[in-house]
Amino acid sequence: MSRSMFSTKSAVAVLFLALFAGGCSTEVQRVDANKAIDLSGAWNDTDSQLVAEEMMKDVLNRVWIDDFNREHKRQPSVIVGEVRNLSNEHINVNTFVSEVERNLINSGRVQFVASSTERQEIRDERKDQDLNASEATRKAMGQEKGADFMLKGTINTIIDASGKTQLRYYQVDLNLISLADNRLVWMGQKKIKKLVERSTLTF
Repeated sequence: MSRSMFSTKSAVAVLFLALFAGGCSTEVQRVDANKAIDLSGAWNDTDSQLVAEEMMKDVLNRVWIDDFNREHKRQPSVIVGEVRNLSNEHINVNTFVSEVERNLINSGRVQFVASSTERQEIRDERKDQDLNASEATRKAMGQEKGADFMLKGTINTIIDASGKTQLRYYQVDLNLISLADNRLVWMGQKKIKKLVERSTLTF
């Protein structure tokens, strides 16, 4: 092999490696956390925020809350129970539940009771205080605020696809149940449809 051919092949190899390295670089861009960005068409943070906001606005403006205030002369206490993901995709239900809780608490219209996991941690702290904290600062057991209502629900999806076009349908159902007598005092439903067009990538 001549020296000129070797030099040419070496130059091509170096150029290829440079292009490959450039193509594998990672670019990170910070964006507004409130900006709606859809990449795959799947359920995302924007869906969690908008659905939680709209559904909690609805539940807090229904007659059940005024009826309770009038009968008991106080705000109702609410706890969020299980919200099940029955869809065919991974959905971070905890993020959605956090959005629901935030909207309920910040409304100022209801009192909010901590989840079962949070309550157990707090009970453990009270037990520790009972042994180690001073009489003036320890918190007594048996003084917890009981919830009047529990919010439960499901998230479902239907996917319809043809070629490069996909229709993603999401349905969120939430129910508010009275813990005193199991009455269903509110049923909420939110639907989302996303039409996803996928381009054909060529290299």
